[in-house]
Amino acid sequence: MNTPPREVRFRFLSQPTDVNWGGQVHGGMVMKWMDQAGYACAVGWSGRYAVTASVGGMSFLVPIRIGDLVEVCARVILTGRTSMHIAVEVDSVDLRSQARARTTRCVMVFVALDEQGKPTPVPAWSPATDQDRHLAAYATRLRGVRDELDAGLDTA
Repeated sequence: MNTPPREVRFRFLSQPTDVNWGGQVHGGMVMKWMDQAGYACAVGWSGRYAVTASVGGMSFLVPIRIGDLVEVCARVILTGRTSMHIAVEVDSVDLRSQARARTTRCVMVFVALDEQGKPTPVPAWSPATDQDRHLAAYATRLRGVRDELDAGLDTA
């Protein structure tokens, strides 16, 4: 049996249509790219249509300039019965100097759906390296924080 792809990488140039009022790439555009890469990763892993269930740990670290090469990397870091935690990182590269910078990162949770729109099981993923174990532990902690927040909001 073939192992589904765990990682997806998008590469493209940021364009003037991506600009915000400050003259750099709009954060909402970056979030759109991250969601698209996360979706492609989730569908590739599960072999099913998938929907975004949550986004956690979103950090905007440095801005992306118009004309930079943008690389969006999404990879599975934890699986549940029907869910996939996917780490999404965005880097920008200045094409003239080749300087690379991590610009944005987050963990997105996608749920695979069957033909009736109901959650359906996904292939299990197991960490193989120390970095994999570290990322899986981070995703597990984020899940715990999400559960605590949900419980607190339900009682408010």
